[in-house]
Amino acid sequence: MGTSTDKSVDTNADDKSTSLELIDFIRRSPSMFHTVRTIEGYLGEAGFTRLAESDEWQVEPGGRYYTTRNGSSVVAWKVGESLDSYHFQVTASHSDSPTFKVKSVPELAGPDEYLRLNVEAYGGMLDRTWFDRPLSLAGRVLVRDGARIESRLFSPDRDLALIPSVAIHFDRDANKGVATNRQVDLCPLVSAGRLARGDFRRLVSAELGIDPDQLLAYDLFLVNRQPASVWGWRDEFVSSPKLDDLQCAFSSLKAFLAAENDHDVSVFACFDNEEVGSLTKQGAMSTLLKDVLRRTNAALGRTEEDFHRALAGSFLASCDNAHAVHPNHPEKTDDANKAHLNAGPVVKEAANQKYTTDALSRAVLEAVCDAAGVPHQTFANRSDSAGGSTLGNLSNVQVSMRAADLGLPQLAMHSSYETAGVRDTGYAIRALERLYRTNLLFDGRGNVTLA
Repeated sequence: MGTSTDKSVDTNADDKSTSLELIDFIRRSPSMFHTVRTIEGYLGEAGFTRLAESDEWQVEPGGRYYTTRNGSSVVAWKVGESLDSYHFQVTASHSDSPTFKVKSVPELAGPDEYLRLNVEAYGGMLDRTWFDRPLSLAGRVLVRDGARIESRLFSPDRDLALIPSVAIHFDRDANKGVATNRQVDLCPLVSAGRLARGDFRRLVSAELGIDPDQLLAYDLFLVNRQPASVWGWRDEFVSSPKLDDLQCAFSSLKAFLAAENDHDVSVFACFDNEEVGSLTKQGAMSTLLKDVLRRTNAALGRTEEDFHRALAGSFLASCDNAHAVHPNHPEKTDDANKAHLNAGPVVKEAANQKYTTDALSRAVLEAVCDAAGVPHQTFANRSDSAGGSTLGNLSNVQVSMRAADLGLPQLAMHSSYETAGVRDTGYAIRALERLYRTNLLFDGRGNVTLA
């Protein structure tokens, strides 16, 4: 199905309000650890009970629960009151974004009085977008407190570093697309003489109010400090760091919290490490989702047979942003299967199965969007161009269920500052809320009833 667009309606107050809440969500989520803490805040306000993986789980019909792993992935679920068509309806997004990670030995001294941070790439980012921007750091720090090791969030609210470009006078070919060397060109400057080697640990410790000897280890990442913005003559655009994939994490969370379905177990999952392949204990290919569903099944007094039957009737919407047609390079996208800003969620499909969508799951998503009154689009890569992958097909290795890939169209994916349509976040919330509310009844013969 092609693009469905309603250009007659300008951005309204609800669209802008939703985008401003999205911006605040992203502001409070400078690292994957902060993303999970922000999500936990929403869940706590909605009355969810935290269940640690190490505890015995008590789960009852009508209950609301969540668990976390590594402090960077979270799964929340709501158990229906009746469960008369027992199955799982799931959305999955990811908490991480491409950036640079500080190495264990964090400092590069010199030349002269300069002090630089020693960083390496996390994910596949557009390197050039990290130059000449105010940067900070965020993540977690492991602290010794007597016999106890504590994990503490770290996110100073100020500019701490910058990666300076080489002046055009010294690099006359700079505008010809010369490649950067991450070991040489992308080391953030943190001092021009006031700091020396060894000060990094002392400054991190001071920020946390601890002695340097208490600091054991850290997972710290560069953060783009450029403020997010709703912009344009008609407020058509929202630009921010980390739209991929916090726009989908936010949209699916809002939909999950708003919807009720007494017939199923509704699940919200947000995984870490999608940008580096998901092959971690907290990634989409880990046992996290499977463990949550299996333990919930057992806690409800259901059998292993019940679990497998439930999976056979379950559905996963893998929510990760999609590429919009580029205004200066429309030739980069397929002539027919292409997405536009402010034209609704995008159903992504690929013959190589890097996306999970097939005809049945696409039909489900499009029917749900139609029922919600939400325009929708399709995306496929050009046949002569390899595309990316996402988390749906990886999570299905552990917990196999019908699945489709859904995303929101954006420009400059994996830039340090990305752009999307201001209306699309609200469209996604409405569509995913309708998905959660809809009782999907699969008959095992390639048919489904939307009750």
